[in-house]
Amino acid sequence: MFPRCSGMPVKRVFVIVLDSVGIGALPDAHLYGDQGSNTLGNIARALGGLYLPNLAELGIGNLLDIPGVPALPPLGACGRMAMASPGKDTTTGHWEMCGIILDKPFRTYPKGFPGHIISRFEHATGRKVLGNKPASGTEIIEELGKIHMETGSPIVYTSADSVFQIACHEEIVHLSTLYSWSQTARGILVGDDLVARVIARPFLGKPGSFTRTANRKDFSLAPIRKTLLDYAANSGVFVAGVGKINDIFAGRGIHRTVHTSSNREGIEALKMLLAQTSGARHLALANLVDFDMLYGHRNNVRGYADALSEFDTALPALTSLLGPEDVLVLTADHGCDPTTPSTDHSREYVPLIIFGKPVRKGIMLETRSTFADLGATVAELLKIEYGGDGQSFCSEFLAGT
Repeated sequence: MFPRCSGMPVKRVFVIVLDSVGIGALPDAHLYGDQGSNTLGNIARALGGLYLPNLAELGIGNLLDIPGVPALPPLGACGRMAMASPGKDTTTGHWEMCGIILDKPFRTYPKGFPGHIISRFEHATGRKVLGNKPASGTEIIEELGKIHMETGSPIVYTSADSVFQIACHEEIVHLSTLYSWSQTARGILVGDDLVARVIARPFLGKPGSFTRTANRKDFSLAPIRKTLLDYAANSGVFVAGVGKINDIFAGRGIHRTVHTSSNREGIEALKMLLAQTSGARHLALANLVDFDMLYGHRNNVRGYADALSEFDTALPALTSLLGPEDVLVLTADHGCDPTTPSTDHSREYVPLIIFGKPVRKGIMLETRSTFADLGATVAELLKIEYGGDGQSFCSEFLAGT
């Protein structure tokens, strides 16, 4: 598809994925056990309200009832998106927003991995595994960390996501060995046993006080087709990935990777990218993972709310760096409602907030039926020759169209 939009010129687009900040259950949420999930709304109700003045000015209060957050005319455009692909995991959400709608979900293992997978992994590594069940990462380390330290056996666990996670103490199993074992698992988990991500989860400390380190490493399945990032790179657009973006896309179509270990580091990386001026076209895709990793999966309502407030406070520093041909997009990849008994992701709508000088003010967008519409829209804004899924909607908000 060739670009068509002829409004105000856009040279740089910055897409920030607020990992797991969902805004209400999708119509098919009951099929996933997620009826009633509403990450942002339920957090606000649980705490008697949220104070997010900058997100309110961008219009987020128009998308759902958020106690404490008024519905103000947006400074740009805002709406919401539904996920068309089956599933509710990180890889599915990011791939879809970059133009791949999946026909079937990745394999998940709610009862642990079957014997033929574990036996192949044990034979390849020469170690028996511990765990092999769905679990919270912090909880299973506390449960099995002492035995792991005594035996050197890796802790293997999964979740509602399509993930094979391997936890090892850095002083018991060297990082290079853990990464090698993870690469081995990546080679096993293909075909009928296809898993989206193998994740190395190193930790340190002593029984009763284990902590996971920043040396996590993801071994992701490469995208099954070209994504927005590939099309952008092929069209001469400089592509930057912030946070775990490089892992999610297996490095494809990315010129520069900025690894981060927190939302704060991700925000600083975005400020750095925004401050760099160039006449070339740029696309930056960033994932802020703390909402999901630290608070959603641990059902920490207060921590999640504080992280939202921290991001809201940082927003003016980001928007002030936008140039006259820059567009900022805020969205999410799924939900992870910390107010529900589940500690897994939830199948929800996600926000779609678009801001910048090329964006008309006060625009309420219709609900998009797929995240892929965002990928098609970014492609059209940056004049990228694009062949992915989705329909562009830039004519609904771009000034001059």
